[in-house]
Amino acid sequence: MSEEDTEIQSFQIFNAQTDKLERSIPAVKATGKWGNMKSTCRLDFSDFEQSGTYYLKAGNAVSPHFPINTNVYDGTADFLLKYMRQQRCGYNPYLKDSCHVHDGYIVYHPTKTGQHIDVRGGWHDATDYLQYTATSANAIYQMMFAYQQNPEAFDDEYDASGHDGANGIPDIIDEVKWGMDWLNRMNPEPGELYNQLADDRDHAGMRLPQDCKVDYGYGPGLGRPVYFCSGEPQVRGKFMNATTGVASTAGKFASCFALGSRVLKPFYPEFAALIGSKADAAYQEGVKKPGACQTASVLAPYIYEEDNWVDDMELGAMELYHSTGDKKYLDQAIEYGRREPVTPWMGADSARHYQWYPFMNMGHYHLVKVNGNKRLNDEFLRNMHAGIHRTYEKAIQSPFMHGIPYIWCSNNLTTAMLTQCRLYREATNDNTYAEMETAMRDWLFGCNPWGTSMIVELPLTGDYPIMPHSSLLNAGVGNTTGGLIDGPVYATIFENLREENMLGIPNTPGQDYELFQGEMVYHDAISDYSTNEPTMDGTACLTYYLSSMQVEGMKQAKDATK
Repeated sequence: MSEEDTEIQSFQIFNAQTDKLERSIPAVKATGKWGNMKSTCRLDFSDFEQSGTYYLKAGNAVSPHFPINTNVYDGTADFLLKYMRQQRCGYNPYLKDSCHVHDGYIVYHPTKTGQHIDVRGGWHDATDYLQYTATSANAIYQMMFAYQQNPEAFDDEYDASGHDGANGIPDIIDEVKWGMDWLNRMNPEPGELYNQLADDRDHAGMRLPQDCKVDYGYGPGLGRPVYFCSGEPQVRGKFMNATTGVASTAGKFASCFALGSRVLKPFYPEFAALIGSKADAAYQEGVKKPGACQTASVLAPYIYEEDNWVDDMELGAMELYHSTGDKKYLDQAIEYGRREPVTPWMGADSARHYQWYPFMNMGHYHLVKVNGNKRLNDEFLRNMHAGIHRTYEKAIQSPFMHGIPYIWCSNNLTTAMLTQCRLYREATNDNTYAEMETAMRDWLFGCNPWGTSMIVELPLTGDYPIMPHSSLLNAGVGNTTGGLIDGPVYATIFENLREENMLGIPNTPGQDYELFQGEMVYHDAISDYSTNEPTMDGTACLTYYLSSMQVEGMKQAKDATK
C-alpha cells in the first residue's frame, strides 16, 4: 500500500539470515485505491517453497521477517485454548479463584420462575460475564469437530481444571467437557431448555469476575437470571426481542449432545451416555416450536438477533443420524437444509448482530459426506459453493481478497468462511477459491490495512492487539492471550454505538492506525468493544482451521522424509 501513486513491476525475496537475493518475481497485481492509499497491489509468491526465514522488498517497502517451513502452525490451535481457559466461569484456573457460584434463578418459565437452578460453569461470552447457549454450544461443537477431524494436532499439557499438568486427556477435550457440563445443566429435564444466563445489567464497569457484585434482586453477587426458552418474545426492561420459537436453541443442544456422546465416550463414558440420551428430546422441542430464540437485554438494545433456525435443526438431525443410523433424521436434515441453501450473510453487505448464526452451516457439509447418495452430495456441494462464490464476488473487489461484511464480529465471519472454503476444497479438490481462502487466513494474521494479527500474542514476535477490551488488562493481571478479537466494523457502525471510544491505557487515544481507517475501522484501544474485544465463540471456531493447517504441515514433513 502506498500513499502515493506507485507502480511496482516486481518484488524480491531475500534470505533474512544472509540478505541474499533468492528470487525476483514479476507477479504483481495492481489493485487500485484503498481508503487513504492511492495505490495498492498484491504480491504472489505462492510457488516459492524453500524452507527458511525471509523478507520481501517491493520498491522502498520492506516486510517483516517470516518463516517458510512445515511446522509454522504447530501448536496454534492449542494456543487458542489459553483464552478459553481464561474465560471459564465457576472456577477460573487463570485467576485461581471462583466466580458466579450462586447462579442462578429461573425467569420466564410457566411454573418454575423464581426457583434456583444450578448452572455454574461454562465460559464468559467475552469481556462481559454473560453466558449464552447459542455461542457456547457453537463453541463446543466447533471444538469437537476440530478434534474429530484433527486429533493428532492437540496436546495434553493441562488437567481438567485448567492447571498445568497432563491428565491423559487432550486439552481441547478438557475444554469441551467444561463447556458441555454447563450445557447439560442448562437442560436439566426433557423439554426444559435455557437460553441465557445473566443479561446486560452485568455491564457494570470493568472488574474481575470474582469481584462481580451485580444485584439482580437476589442480593449483590448472589445469583443471576436464567432465561427459559419460552418460544415467545421476552423483555426485562424497555427492550423486547423478536423470538419466534425454540428451534434455533434446541437444534444446538441436540447437535452438541449427539456429537458429544461419541467424542466424549472414550474419556467420559457415563457422561457421554447421559448427554446422548438427551439429544432427541432437545431436538423434538425444536420440532414442536419452530423458530428462532433470541437473547434478551434490559439496559441497551444490543442482543444476539438470530433470525434463522433451520440450519440448527439440520445439524441436530444430522448428528442424531450419525449417532442412531435412523434414516428419519437424515430425511429431516435434508428438508431443513433445503429451506436455507445459503447462509444469508454470505455475499451481503450487512446484517444485524448475529442475525445469521452460526455463521456457517455445518449440516451442509455432513450432507455432502453422506455415503452412497451422489445426487444428495452434489446438491449440498452446490449450496456450499454458492455461499463461497457470493463471498468471492465481493472479495475480488478488495486488494485483500476479503469479501466479508464489516459488521460486529467480522473476524468470526472470516473464520466461518475460512472453514467453509477448506471443507469445500477438501471435498472437491477444487482450488478455484484457494487464493481467497489464503487471503482470509492472512487477514487474521496481519495482511490487513492495519498490519496487525487479530489474535492476541499470536505470533508473539509480531504485531498483535496489546490493548484489547479486557478486564484482565484493565486490572493489570494479564492479557487475553490466544483470543480472537472482533475485528473491523464499518465506520458508520462504530460511530453510532453507545459509550464507544478509542481510549487506550492510560487514557491514551488509540489513534495508531488513523492513516489506515476508511470505510471500515479498527482500533487497538481498550475502550473499543466493537473491534478490539475477544470473543469466546470466534476463538473456539478457529480451532478447526488452525489444527488442519498443523496436520497439513505434519503430512508435508512426513512426505519430505520419504
